[in-house]
Amino acid sequence: MPSRAPVALVTGSSRGIGFSVAKRLVSQGCRVCLTGRGPEALATAVTALGGDHYAMAMAGRADDAVHQEGTIRAVLDRFGQLDVLVNNAGINPVYGPLMDADLDAARTVLEVNLLSSLRWTQLAYRAWMRDNGGSIVNISSVTGVTAASGLGVYGVSKAALIALTRQLGEELAPNVRVNAVAPGVIRTDFSRALYESDEARVTATYPMRRLGEPADIAGVVTFLTSDDAAWLTGQTIVVDGGLTLGGRL
Repeated sequence: MPSRAPVALVTGSSRGIGFSVAKRLVSQGCRVCLTGRGPEALATAVTALGGDHYAMAMAGRADDAVHQEGTIRAVLDRFGQLDVLVNNAGINPVYGPLMDADLDAARTVLEVNLLSSLRWTQLAYRAWMRDNGGSIVNISSVTGVTAASGLGVYGVSKAALIALTRQLGEELAPNVRVNAVAPGVIRTDFSRALYESDEARVTATYPMRRLGEPADIAGVVTFLTSDDAAWLTGQTIVVDGGLTLGGRL
């Protein structure tokens, strides 16, 4: 890593896990680029992080090639380096058994949750990390490590993201480390439908007896990007309050 303050790009970071990750990285001395679909939400997030000295934002769809390429260029133009990539952006518009899944919708999930992460990684690698090193963290899910009723399409995309993490960990070593985090249900707008109707019942299924908070994930992501994790690559850390100890969601 360069001696200057490291620079991180966090996709899907105007709120929720992504914003919490960006906030933690800034607190550790990073400068960050946030992405998301809403310009107003991104502007609010940049202000909350301390303003333009610490953060910049680029609005667009995570799977849009023009947005991806423009964002990488903008980060390098603004900060001169790109040391950390956190692939956090994801969608989950499909609920129900796989036998009833709309295949066009499933393709969209895979495009955003898997292929866009690969594309962001390719761009960051070619533009900076190949010659200068870096760290990449993919945000997967516990649905990628065990079955989850109704969340099959999402789970398949997140399992594939874990496989991508392993493969890239092998291919990009030793200069670039690639790891993943697999959260359980985190208290965010994205996951609200999974717990809001009966939070007490959902919480009772967790050995830790609470839902996760975005900060629970941000701490692990920050660790993975730090020198404390210098000998870790290709790994997925499950952060789920013990949920998967029972084997099935």
